[in-house]
Amino acid sequence: MDRDSIDWKGYWAAVPTPFVDDDKVDFESLDQLTSWYIEEGLHGLFVNGTTGEWFSQTFSERLAVAETVLGAVESHVNVVIGVTALTAKESIEIGNHAMENGAVGIALSVPPYVKPLENETVAFYEKISHSVEAPIMMYNWPHGTSIAIGTELADRLSDIEGVVAFKDSTPSADQFFATAERILDRVRVFGNFMSLRGLSFLKETGGDGMIGGGSLFGRADAQYWEDVWAGDWAAAEKHAVATESLFNSLWAPGGWRGLHGGYQSELKAAMKMLSIPGGGAVRSPRLPITDEDDLSAIRLALVQAGLLEN
Repeated sequence: MDRDSIDWKGYWAAVPTPFVDDDKVDFESLDQLTSWYIEEGLHGLFVNGTTGEWFSQTFSERLAVAETVLGAVESHVNVVIGVTALTAKESIEIGNHAMENGAVGIALSVPPYVKPLENETVAFYEKISHSVEAPIMMYNWPHGTSIAIGTELADRLSDIEGVVAFKDSTPSADQFFATAERILDRVRVFGNFMSLRGLSFLKETGGDGMIGGGSLFGRADAQYWEDVWAGDWAAAEKHAVATESLFNSLWAPGGWRGLHGGYQSELKAAMKMLSIPGGGAVRSPRLPITDEDDLSAIRLALVQAGLLEN
């Protein structure tokens, strides 16, 4: 199995998990959000990643969230389920459940908190590959794991049977592009290609897609990739500029947190303003954004991006 074994590409939403104020998963809103992504023409969904607050869910909730999304898509788009956990055993159980319920693959970072050494990281991905019959997306999330899957390590991991894709959320643009260039021949690479530098790299070298926190632009995010595939570089450049501008207005450098609150908190506040299903409540330890100045700044960023009327 390698990059040619799958058709994963384009704009994928890292799906937020909606909660209600009593701290339960809001499955009705999750179903509506999934339908909205399909209506907007997104090319895939990544469920129970960092944006999905997997770390705040129980084991049974994670399974139920996966089942809800997989049931709602009805094979309209590719769905990869996040299976990151503290132990390989739990990742394997969640992964097998995902594949039994219609996922096209699984995604996982190295176990958080553990800080595995390089050989341990390789052995970990090999164990998952041997235990779950699924295409695997490696997920580099150094802010959450304290371990960076840099270029050399990504190169080693790309040779593991079953590893077919790489979601790179490194804060280092130089590292991202160096890694993409090294491993594109074997795995599909998702990362920050929706920028002027990213667009230039796509034109000169190639790339497969981006998995963004939700999708505030909706259809325009998917259209960016369709413009790239059609060679309409002028249209793609226009959206790259808009994406970079909004990103810089809302997120701290590296994209690991919002400028006005936690990453998931700020995203859900913006979704609520845009009437996208699932906006609003986060789950502890995340806190909702309630400060009026912060909410006004988020609204202003959306207005400047043309997503809200002044």
